[in-house]
Amino acid sequence: MKRAIIIVIDSMGIGAMPDCANFGDIPECNTLANVCKFNNGLNLPNMEKLGLGHIQNFLGVKKVESPIGQFGTLEEKSKGKDTTTGHWEIAGLISEKPFSTFPNGFPSELIDKFIAETNCGGILANKPASGTAIIEELNDEHHKTKFPIVYTSADSVYQIAVDTDMIPLETLYDWCAKARKLLDEGGYNVARVIARPYKVIDGKPTRISKDRRDYSMVPPQDTLLNKLKNAGGEVIAIGKIEDIFAKSGITHAIHTGSNKEGLELTLKAVKRELPLKEIELHEVKDNSKSIIFTNLVDTDMLFGHRNDAKGYGKAVEEVDTYLGPIMEAMEENDLLVVTADHGCDPTVPGTDHTREYVPVLYWSKNIEPKNLGLEKGFDNIAKKINDWIF
Repeated sequence: MKRAIIIVIDSMGIGAMPDCANFGDIPECNTLANVCKFNNGLNLPNMEKLGLGHIQNFLGVKKVESPIGQFGTLEEKSKGKDTTTGHWEIAGLISEKPFSTFPNGFPSELIDKFIAETNCGGILANKPASGTAIIEELNDEHHKTKFPIVYTSADSVYQIAVDTDMIPLETLYDWCAKARKLLDEGGYNVARVIARPYKVIDGKPTRISKDRRDYSMVPPQDTLLNKLKNAGGEVIAIGKIEDIFAKSGITHAIHTGSNKEGLELTLKAVKRELPLKEIELHEVKDNSKSIIFTNLVDTDMLFGHRNDAKGYGKAVEEVDTYLGPIMEAMEENDLLVVTADHGCDPTVPGTDHTREYVPVLYWSKNIEPKNLGLEKGFDNIAKKINDWIF
């Protein structure tokens, strides 16, 4: 039985790529190194054992004498610095054309169609904004008008925020599905529509992470996930993986409200304790071939975009504490992959993703430890897993 366990620590980049200026980033971007420095070092004993300290100097992470894993740096081939592009490339799909962004807001013809299609009466904002800031700015008006708050960012996203104590969550999801359809039919090339539910808690508008949903474009070509699913195998998506791939190539899916929940579910999946029948999207004919694919979004959503380097450091340390139990639970023919999808350096100016290299760590019970150096393409992960499983 062959399994691969992919854990994506969302936005944990490790240094600006040479073309970072084309994406509005500065050469000083290095999410993990700068977070380590800000926190006077991080305690990451499991990643350390796997060889993280050999990739570059991260304060607090030792360069152990005999690492037990394979370790290296990956350079993105795709034209982007977003979640969808990064994950698609990890699964073997290169995006030659960048997704569209809307620095001046969405065109009026799209907004008019959205209002007509949803009968929402009107919208607020229609500009790039921080999600936490925009709901604070427009909460009172939202309550007065009941109009959804529609906004974007430096990424290719159409985000819709509503107070779900006033507008039901199901309505928000329906509006997002309609926006996704309009964007696809209009050829707008937008990576994701994101449902951003919030509630007013103790007088403060507060986003409800567990109810967030992403409505991604369907990958234009098959990925490694489709190959495995088409061969009758099992692809278990934990966190927002199901959304990133628009369910394409996924056989089982479960959403999460936090990194901790995602890590607990990953551990259960490795131990074969997940109630798979309850989360099944497609029947599996051959569970001897399996991918467990987990996205841990807190590093990006809660800390990277909010310039919270302290919280970011704690989140990475939390991930590390789970790697030990996950590795202990792994079977003889399991391969662990720990990586990232882009950067989001909380220590540099701005709140957007950053165009960065990412680390990759591989481990299995019989792996030959090796320094992989710099490899071109996140799709090296897909190639390695393909060779492992097939």
